[in-house]
Amino acid sequence: MVALVTGGAGFIGSTLVDKLIEDKHEVVCVDDESAECNEQFYYNDDAHSWKVSVTDSDALLDLCTRYKPNWIFHLAAESRIQPTIDRPQDACNTNIMGTCNVLQAARECGARVMYSSTSAAYGLKNEPPLMEYMPTDCLNPYSVTKVAGEALCKMYYELFGVETITFRYFNVYGPRQPVKGQYAPVVGLFMKQKAEGKKMTVVGDGEQRRDYTHVSDVVNANILAAKCTATRALGNIFNIGTGTNHSVNDLVTLLEGESTFIPSREGEARTTLADISNAYHLLQWTPQIKFEDYIKEQL
Repeated sequence: MVALVTGGAGFIGSTLVDKLIEDKHEVVCVDDESAECNEQFYYNDDAHSWKVSVTDSDALLDLCTRYKPNWIFHLAAESRIQPTIDRPQDACNTNIMGTCNVLQAARECGARVMYSSTSAAYGLKNEPPLMEYMPTDCLNPYSVTKVAGEALCKMYYELFGVETITFRYFNVYGPRQPVKGQYAPVVGLFMKQKAEGKKMTVVGDGEQRRDYTHVSDVVNANILAAKCTATRALGNIFNIGTGTNHSVNDLVTLLEGESTFIPSREGEARTTLADISNAYHLLQWTPQIKFEDYIKEQL
């Protein structure tokens, strides 16, 4: 099969590219290297790599015409909450128009699209465990624009027949996780701070709880979705988490380091916890990596 991966040089995208190539698929990697939290970008020499933005509809269509992908894994995004609060127009351009461009290219070439969305869609109004049928409660430009992308996926499936499957990821961590800047995801940031002999910067009281999900489990969900033959999965949304959660203070304890507290941030949920029964039943997906085990291996 031929797979095109947007954001293919980033954290999740590059891990997915490597797995697809390991499984003997032909892979086209698309990335504009704009992610601010990435200290480096990862390219597989066996992939066809292009420095292209998803906001460039003509370039995307050209690549789809040239390579004729069967699958498109759409991971490219303005993907950190706080920077999108500072620059909401960039978030709209990349996350809404970029997703529309990807879907239109998929429509032209007949590809199935696996769309990466976010658990931030649930906001504050829903009581965990969070289930896909719950109403969205978008608190910031990041979640607003990613949920708009979900709606586009559903519409392209129902109106145009483009096969789409959407994922809401819960706090992804693992090798290659972003560590640059104060808004980098907490697991990678804390590991970097500890390695540099610095105190881990705990936002607020540290009692906010997150469902931490290993990148290899996220990659596996994407590949299972690409191969899924269950028509009920198409046009659908799936939580990708573990069904367990840990507080930020728990992470500090697991890492056996010192911490300091910094002010709380607006627009972030207090607790995330995924109900993953839909992914289990329709995609035959279950997470394999336990958070505590991964952290202990890093010590």
